[in-house]
Amino acid sequence: MRTYNCTQKQAIWQFFLLSALLFVLPFISPLPAFGQADSRIEALREIGKVFAQIAEKARPAVVQVLVEKSATSYDLEIPNWPFVQPHPGYFGGPFDFGQGGPFQRDDDSYYYFFRPQEPPLRLPQPKSYQCCEGSGFIVSKDGHILTTGHVVEGAKTIKVKLADKRELEAKIIGTDSETDIAVLRIDADDLPFLELGDSDALAVGDWVVAVNSPFGPGHPFSGGMVTAKGRSGLGLATYEDFIQTDVAITVGDGGGPLLNLNGKVAGINVAVTDKGPGGRVSFAIPINTAKFVYEQLIEHGMIERGFLGVSIQDVSPDMAEALGLKDAGGAVVSQVVEDSAAEKAGIKRHDVIVELNGRPVTSANELRTRIALLKPGTQIEVILLRDGKRVTFAVTLGRRSPLRQPVAAGPHVLERLGFTVEDLTPELAEHLGYKGDRGVVVTKVETGSEAERQGITAGTLILQVNRRPVKDTGDFNRAVEQGGKKGVVLLLVKDKHYTRLVLLQLK
Repeated sequence: MRTYNCTQKQAIWQFFLLSALLFVLPFISPLPAFGQADSRIEALREIGKVFAQIAEKARPAVVQVLVEKSATSYDLEIPNWPFVQPHPGYFGGPFDFGQGGPFQRDDDSYYYFFRPQEPPLRLPQPKSYQCCEGSGFIVSKDGHILTTGHVVEGAKTIKVKLADKRELEAKIIGTDSETDIAVLRIDADDLPFLELGDSDALAVGDWVVAVNSPFGPGHPFSGGMVTAKGRSGLGLATYEDFIQTDVAITVGDGGGPLLNLNGKVAGINVAVTDKGPGGRVSFAIPINTAKFVYEQLIEHGMIERGFLGVSIQDVSPDMAEALGLKDAGGAVVSQVVEDSAAEKAGIKRHDVIVELNGRPVTSANELRTRIALLKPGTQIEVILLRDGKRVTFAVTLGRRSPLRQPVAAGPHVLERLGFTVEDLTPELAEHLGYKGDRGVVVTKVETGSEAERQGITAGTLILQVNRRPVKDTGDFNRAVEQGGKKGVVLLLVKDKHYTRLVLLQLK
């Protein structure tokens, strides 16, 4: 008879236990993985529910802005060219590779080598009206609405469609082209409205929700994340300090709210681009900027901005080395305006401004924007580097000259010239690169006008009219009126590249 000692029995039991464990383990080990996956999926569901709740709560205060604008349609006058008919996509430039351009034709090569040398003329047809739309949101019980300025620019009529399907006439309380913000008003009471938050408290990585047009299919909204702050250089406004996000906005969503997780407005959606490093990115105006504009337009009907009185630029690594600084950053003063707040405080050329009111200054654009959101008479503390040493200055901001409304030489000459102008202020000279020049700046050029065909664009500086220097819109007005009688105006103009003469035939 076979017998086993204790050691042998323990070994046998260990063998059976290990075998059983190896057999059962494949069936047991997936359970925690499935459990973890379920919990993660549930977390994502909860995030989606939070976004939906925020959008649902905000939606009654989000409106559709319907704008009717006057527009001029143009036809092409074919030049006297016996063989080749110019393609409508060609407007006088040497190349046009865009959709519908001349290189889309069957006779591409013939057209390219034998096209007429003078551009075809576009003849204005009777004015018609075009309709466009955007978004906005109600910010007070009595019907004040925030939206973007470009949505209502040139509006003939404005209607606002509410979430309850009511459609009401709206009037413009005021606009600020320098921040692209507009305030509207509808005649209604006890309206739902959104509470304005604090965009300074918004951080990169924070979740945000954009409520899109409330009248699209399914009442769309989109959630995303703040991917950058302080974005500038986009050419959308004079003062740019945009919030960059990855939320999805489309045409018609401009002017709608960007909400934080508390359901408060953190920004106004303004633009979208496909040129981001990760694909499509969206931009929003910080709501703190909108608050400043909104309060002043409601109270004064215009914007009063503080004026420091310096021309500034970024401190690059090379500039920092030249100035004897350890690090780049801040804004270096290149010019101090005579009798300005900066000069009175003792700020000088070559000073590098590194702090404003206890907050670091990282760039010239940031400093300009922060000063522009302060009222005249505001006391500020400026810390700068002078010869490598930190110096503190107390400054009382002056009053920035308000932008004049675009003017023209007369009621009929504007139509014949095809553009409007305004005075060249120190601020415009700084932004456009016209320091030391005198003249008037073109603000808008009519599509198809003689001025457009001659290469005049918004931002062109007009130095002389009929060989007479012009220092302001008054000089321009008188000079053009006199030239208009002769049917011709000779302009000396300047852009960023060169100065040239332009002869405009007034027809």
